[in-house]
Amino acid sequence: MNSPTASSPTSSTASPPTSSLAAITSERWNARVWGTLVVLCGVILLDGLDVSMVGVALPSIRSDLHLSTSSLQWVVSGYVLGSGGLLLLGGRAADPPGRRRVFLAALAAFTVASLLGGLTSDGTLLVVTRFLKGASAAFTAPAGLSIITTSFAEGQARNRALSIYTACGASGFSLGLVLGGVLTEIGWRWTFFLPVPIALTILFAARRLIPHDTAPESQRGGYDLAGAVTITASMLLLVATVVEAPTVGWGAARTLGSFVAVAALLTAFFQIERRSAHPLIRLGILRAAALARANVIAMAVFGGYVGFQFIGTLYLQSLNGWSALETALAFLPAGLLVAAGAPRIGPVVERFGTGRVIATGMAAFVAGYALFLRIGAAPSYGALLLPTVLLIGIGFALSFPSLNIQATAGVADHEQGLASGLVNTSFQLGGAIVLAVVTAVIGTGAASHSPTAAVAAFRPGLAVVTGIATAGLLVALGGVFVRRVAADDAGAQEAETPADREGDCERAEAAVALAEFGL
Repeated sequence: MNSPTASSPTSSTASPPTSSLAAITSERWNARVWGTLVVLCGVILLDGLDVSMVGVALPSIRSDLHLSTSSLQWVVSGYVLGSGGLLLLGGRAADPPGRRRVFLAALAAFTVASLLGGLTSDGTLLVVTRFLKGASAAFTAPAGLSIITTSFAEGQARNRALSIYTACGASGFSLGLVLGGVLTEIGWRWTFFLPVPIALTILFAARRLIPHDTAPESQRGGYDLAGAVTITASMLLLVATVVEAPTVGWGAARTLGSFVAVAALLTAFFQIERRSAHPLIRLGILRAAALARANVIAMAVFGGYVGFQFIGTLYLQSLNGWSALETALAFLPAGLLVAAGAPRIGPVVERFGTGRVIATGMAAFVAGYALFLRIGAAPSYGALLLPTVLLIGIGFALSFPSLNIQATAGVADHEQGLASGLVNTSFQLGGAIVLAVVTAVIGTGAASHSPTAAVAAFRPGLAVVTGIATAGLLVALGGVFVRRVAADDAGAQEAETPADREGDCERAEAAVALAEFGL
């Protein structure tokens, strides 16, 4: 991390546009700091906007392009696999000196892919454009997060910046729900066209405001393309195998052969990482327990939500005839809760630690999904959907910023891109894998015109979602327990010094706080 002495507002203001920002520690940020943060937040807002708009439009896309339920899930999975499969490469490219260059190039590619997606009338080509958009996000997300975590000093300044960053993503998601509902009523293609002018505006501002970054020669090197290809291919094959298995047969030679191929690709990936001079993952970083837990829980968070949203959208629109706008407004309270709550999570984390906050968020997810298991042929918004949506909003507001803080805390500047890339990879791959499982579980019954048959198909998928969230909760609770034991041991050792007994309580509280942040 950069020296705190170089973080004064004066020095930052005086820096020319081509210089990098020093690590900000001051609570008062000047115009250039705010400008950089606004640009980075604009991209995460755009990502949230795009994901939620397309999610609302899925039934209209299926009807217009005559897609099956299994084909429709690829509109979602194409994006998350493009993102998750290449996020490790994106995280590596986001380490110095590539942050600014990668950020701008990926944003330009996102703009082009969005335009092409709105123009296509073929389901396969639509999935390809979604994959390209996800691949673009795989580079903008870790680059943007890496710029933040190296521009703001670890602690209060970084937590505040990450909270604002997360709130913008939630705001984009909330705004996308409303805009997606309105635009889908006009035509689903407009959900692809709208991001184009927004991305062009952000791209113009980013060229002026994002600082150039440099690094010592020892931190510069090539990129592990072989690793990126093997991990992406393994995830694509895994999702395709899970989706097709109910039709082909779980015990069929084709299914079993595909699983063997997935295992072989993953084995090859880890072998490549061990031998590569510039690996996507420095495998030793996974020994950090806090980082490992954050990644596992991230998979459960986004995987559970993507599965729930997919089922919920089909349930409301295809089965019960709700309009796209009505569906969007039904999900909106969750996004509003995240937008309002995420900026205030920084002080909560500082007081209680990331472990407890994440565990509380996961408990909210479990309760929300469990309540939705009560679905019937006709939805009751006040009694059924609203409580679930509110609990999901609370879960995201608590867990999402806390997971980002936990995943990047204590990580050296030159590996911030890797750490942020790992946690974003986990979010995306969790979404793809869980959605594939949910799609396989609900099968063809989801397209049934019989309310009884459709609901009977949806319930097992919701049970999978609830189970995934429960697993995430157990991992989070395990982390809290381990940290509490470590903090108690540290407090006991401090108390053995007689001269220090007067400050035992203060030291124990500090030990707990440091342990909660993974330091």
